Amino acid sequence: MKAAICFEPGKPLEVHDVTIDKPGPREVLIRTAATGVCRSDLHFVDGSYPAPLPFVPGHEAAGIVEAVGDGVTTVKPGDAVVTCLSAYCGHCEFCVTGRMALCIGQDTKRGPSEAPRLSLNGGPLHQMLNLSAYAEMMLVHEHACVAINPEMPLDRACVIGCAVTTGAGAIFNAADLVPGETVAIVGCGGVGLAAVNAARIAGAGRIIAIDPIADKRALAHKLGATDMIDSSADGAAEQVIEMTKGGVHHAIEAVGRPASGAMAVKVLRRGGTATILGMMPLAEKVSLSAMELLQGKKLQGSLMGNNRFPVEIPRLVEFYMRGMLDLDTIIAERMPLERINDAFDALRIGDSARSVITYN
Repeated sequence: MKAAICFEPGKPLEVHDVTIDKPGPREVLIRTAATGVCRSDLHFVDGSYPAPLPFVPGHEAAGIVEAVGDGVTTVKPGDAVVTCLSAYCGHCEFCVTGRMALCIGQDTKRGPSEAPRLSLNGGPLHQMLNLSAYAEMMLVHEHACVAINPEMPLDRACVIGCAVTTGAGAIFNAADLVPGETVAIVGCGGVGLAAVNAARIAGAGRIIAIDPIADKRALAHKLGATDMIDSSADGAAEQVIEMTKGGVHHAIEAVGRPASGAMAVKVLRRGGTATILGMMPLAEKVSLSAMELLQGKKLQGSLMGNNRFPVEIPRLVEFYMRGMLDLDTIIAERMPLERINDAFDALRIGDSARSVITYN
């Protein structure tokens, strides 16, 4: 199969013929239909987050099950599936207490003494985030994918695997938004737009989209934002505080920049909660002042929207099928694997929402 490989951080990915192993126990072989191009991949490809080299990036995908290994019970050949990086072991502390997105079990990976799932010219290729989805096929643990409605278009379904699960999960799970409460979304890329859409589904009283790019603010408005703020304008935070008469109940940071985290904290009302989703530079910090603590403000992180994806992804698919979740607006363009570097360049500029790689 063909796959895009990162040999050196900061260098363009290279598309090569790669060998993929047969599924072992509890493993699923998937023919990839579509893969979203996510900023999380960019962090690893550009080297701001460490990853063993060489590796095949990509983690937001949908496809059709080709074959399964011994003991697989959750999917079967022919099933349409969405993958998720929140692969779960099912028996660690986090899994058994309902926090599957924080799973630290190693059961979903192959051990060091086993053959690698991916190889190039006889040498091992590292699998990124249990998936490596910029490839014509994926070999994953059964707990890294979930079967979905076969009528769901897979070029839309793929973005549910990360952007929508993360953005919607921030609203439904981490923030636990109550209908009528106000919410500010800081950053209107794929994750932020999904959070806007989810806030509308959840019945937020006011949804404020904060982004420096006018086109993204327009997309947020189409997805349900009631107000749009240019984050680069002087007094942007003060505008939010004034229009909400004291600040928002919830602020979702969805871009991964320190200034965005500071903005999320600043626009909170007394007792409000800021949820940080973005992957910030590893040395950065987001904080609350002593006065903000006395005002009852809260700051929390959320990994992948605190998801329980085997239940939540099929529900999100049904939201799309019923016309409630607008994935068509989130997706900016579709392109072949050979243009993967163009997709990353567009992501670095930050002007578009979501690019999707499609496979024949």
